[in-house]
Amino acid sequence: MFELIKTGTQFDFMSKTKIFFVISGLVFILSLGIVFTKGFNFGIDFAGGTIIQMQFSSAPDVDKIRSAMDSLDIGEVVIQNFGAPEEILIRVEKTERDLNEVANTIKESMGNTFPDNEFIVERVEQVGPQVGADLKSKATYAVLYSLIGVLIYVAFRFQLIFAVGAVLAISHDVVITLGIFSIAGKEITLTIIAALLTIVGYSLNDTIVVFDRIRENMQEDKTDMDLKKLINKSLNETLSRTVLTSLTTLLAVGSLYLFGGEVINGFAFALLMGIVVGTYSSIGIASAFVYVLTKKKREAKAA
Repeated sequence: MFELIKTGTQFDFMSKTKIFFVISGLVFILSLGIVFTKGFNFGIDFAGGTIIQMQFSSAPDVDKIRSAMDSLDIGEVVIQNFGAPEEILIRVEKTERDLNEVANTIKESMGNTFPDNEFIVERVEQVGPQVGADLKSKATYAVLYSLIGVLIYVAFRFQLIFAVGAVLAISHDVVITLGIFSIAGKEITLTIIAALLTIVGYSLNDTIVVFDRIRENMQEDKTDMDLKKLINKSLNETLSRTVLTSLTTLLAVGSLYLFGGEVINGFAFALLMGIVVGTYSSIGIASAFVYVLTKKKREAKAA
């Protein structure tokens, strides 16, 4: 039978805790720095404005569309192809004009600019600036509340040390994913917030499986096994499950990213980054944190 990781494999993960903490700390700080200095490319959901998606009978000249939009003086306009060359997405931000008026003006302008190239309006989305700011605030609270919920749940099911380790690992995953989004200049929309909450759940599930095995081995061990050996044993016992679960999930999400189209592209990209970082953090952050703090706690009792 095929085995990705052979039974009896003994990786000494806990000897690398300092390396894990240094690498993760540097990437975490770098991600925070990028987020605070560069910021995010907020979508219409948060920035407010109008999105119009149009499908032309033949591929239009994007430069002509841009010139037509510049002459309208309706605010900051972003024009891009949306999948096929015939599909165009026009996004208007930071406008003081009525959003319905903006949408109607754009439609009229496109009709005048391309009289021989028929088009249909597939989608119109409008979000006022106040609504966008409110959604941004609610999205931030949603992520924070999920982290508090994780802290309470893991502390109740395991111990406070385990809970703090889980929250650190999940915070690490979310911040690094946001840092990647900031570097890549990808849009932050409500769909991406849903992806971040999915990452929280996925990372927690991965971490809980490892914690459960650590606790089980702690309860079953009657030989006073060294803490490092016990946690390494637990990690190696769950390693095959962790890797296989992550690989199969990555295959599914990777297919969404490659073939799912523009609408779901950002969501799939966030999940790809989150799954990779989350798989690492369940070992390199959560388990390593529990090991270091439990070791210090035992040493303090023995002193």
